[in-house]
Amino acid sequence: MSIEKRSENTYRLTVSMGYTKEGKKIRKQKTIDLSNFSPKKQSQEAQKQYVLFEDAVKKGQYIDNEKITFEDFTELWLKDYAIPNLQPKTLHEYNKLLQRIIVAIGHIKLCQLQPIHLTAFYNNLREDGIRKDKKAGGLSPKTITHYHRLISTILETGVQWNLLANNPASRVKPPKLEKHEARHFNIEQTEYILELLESEPLKYRTMIVLALYGGMRQGELTALTWSDVDLKTFTIRIDKSLQHLPGRKTFTKSTKTETMRIISVPASVIELLKKYKLWQSEEKLNLGDLWHKEESFIFTAYDGKAIFPSTISKWFLKFLRKHNELIINDDKISDKEKYLLPEVNFHGLRHTHATILIHQNTDIATVSKRLGHAKISTTTDIYTHSLQKADKTASDNLDNLFNKKNKQNQEQGY
Repeated sequence: MSIEKRSENTYRLTVSMGYTKEGKKIRKQKTIDLSNFSPKKQSQEAQKQYVLFEDAVKKGQYIDNEKITFEDFTELWLKDYAIPNLQPKTLHEYNKLLQRIIVAIGHIKLCQLQPIHLTAFYNNLREDGIRKDKKAGGLSPKTITHYHRLISTILETGVQWNLLANNPASRVKPPKLEKHEARHFNIEQTEYILELLESEPLKYRTMIVLALYGGMRQGELTALTWSDVDLKTFTIRIDKSLQHLPGRKTFTKSTKTETMRIISVPASVIELLKKYKLWQSEEKLNLGDLWHKEESFIFTAYDGKAIFPSTISKWFLKFLRKHNELIINDDKISDKEKYLLPEVNFHGLRHTHATILIHQNTDIATVSKRLGHAKISTTTDIYTHSLQKADKTASDNLDNLFNKKNKQNQEQGY
């Protein structure tokens, strides 16, 4: 065993692999930084790292981290981990982020990458002129956090593969994110939207109503098939999502949390679905052989093919803008603010679903299950503001319940 202390916190590990035909000794060396460990534990950690290093060398699995750059390792990470394990959409988003990351830090040796390099990169992302849409200002803290998480994930894999003793990204504080209440419609606005939908095309009306009552993601809604709906029990199975990526046809994949869920919907939604199904059957008859029968999606393009996933979100935005424009241009309406709807995106219907349930005192476990969150903590993190409001309402209800008599006495002058 050869472990040589090179400086205060670094050690060089050397594994002998015999000799070449010319009699030259074959050695593999690796320098490790143990600055994260106390002086007393450094020797013990160095021995542990040596055993892992020796095992990797003998199995032919060792990669020289003193020569490999961050870009080289990222390519290895993509090939051996990301492509086999990640969902297509996630991989697509990662590749877009990596374009900037590789330009900034790809040339740096993996073992030499330090927190100062990452901090400089994040500061650069904050600078004016960095945005591809040419808008003023730098990238938002949320977007910079996406870059940080991806870099951290890649480097953490380097630790797991024994190429790094520690993850330098773990010693960098990502931008602080301010928690904002998820944008949604209130109960009055939701009732108003449902009224306005009465005069809209049946397909889009059904989609929006189902989104409001089911709290589904855009991809989950557009991936629904008729076999997912039980018209007798008023339930809907959600186990897949429809997605589209550049260069690929529209495709389905399992749901985000990899778990199937069944949600209940009211009788009014089932009746609307029955009405829509009858309409769709007439469309099939009208098109005849031109209708694509290989799929059984509930919501389709005009010829029965899968609908483009973003179709409904684009339609909903146009629906809101069309309505608001009519209100603004109607001289007969004096109190226009009362009738204008905020431009909440389609995903806001999912937030509306959850927020209204919380305000109606639905327990958070049920809300989380309906949304398909893997953990209840995810739900509580997203809907902190709504839960706080619900808690205040609960407190007021208790006060009204137990102090009702005292209040009555006060009002009567006792």
